[in-house]
Amino acid sequence: MSILLEVESLSVAFDGAPAVSDVNLLVSTGESIALVGGSGAGKSTVARAIAGLVPPTSGRIVFDGIDLATASRRTGRALRRGMHMVFQDPYASLPPGMRVGNIVAEPMVIHRIGTRSGQRDAALDALESVRLTPAADFVDRYPHELSGGQRQRVAFARALVTRPRLLLADEPTSGLDASLRIEIVDLMSELARTQDLAVLHITHDLALAARSCDTVMVMQDGRVVEKGDSAEVFTAPSHQYTAALVAAATGTH
Repeated sequence: MSILLEVESLSVAFDGAPAVSDVNLLVSTGESIALVGGSGAGKSTVARAIAGLVPPTSGRIVFDGIDLATASRRTGRALRRGMHMVFQDPYASLPPGMRVGNIVAEPMVIHRIGTRSGQRDAALDALESVRLTPAADFVDRYPHELSGGQRQRVAFARALVTRPRLLLADEPTSGLDASLRIEIVDLMSELARTQDLAVLHITHDLALAARSCDTVMVMQDGRVVEKGDSAEVFTAPSHQYTAALVAAATGTH
């Protein structure tokens, strides 16, 4: 596997207050990595900095061998098209007045990819890839006509329609019941495997991270305090904070 994303000494501050400090991260093609931690740990800020939604205070973000900070606007835009973010709340992230087919095709419209008929075909393929089948039964529905799990699958389809190389999934199972959470993380694992897609999974749930990701990085107060193979971190944590997350995930104290 080749390195797709390199985050080096990343720090982010808001109004002078540090939110992320000296985070280092390597993600290879086809690899799934989880950033785990409680609320305020800084994990979502890392994802948003990678996606270009918040500016780093210092450090480097290198995608496909190119430093995003020094890339030209045109190159940066093309590189950003190779990554897509899925947010935690499908109720808020899907436009309520748009039909599912148009929602999924929207990134292709924005980036001027393909013809209208080609965009619709791509939307159908993306819906099929996230197991909303038959896709023709979903394209003309509105978000309020779908269940929470179906809405989140639509969000994944929209993220995948431009065939990105990196998926940034920010708490994608938040608000879903236990069985749907497992369905969504299993879907991410399947997508990573079948589409050679790198996944950065942001979550507070260490058990789900261990189920879906190869590597786990635990964050506390803006810093990475533990990193390792997901199964090893989950069964034999070395940091006190990680042990507390495991206890919360397993119901042991």
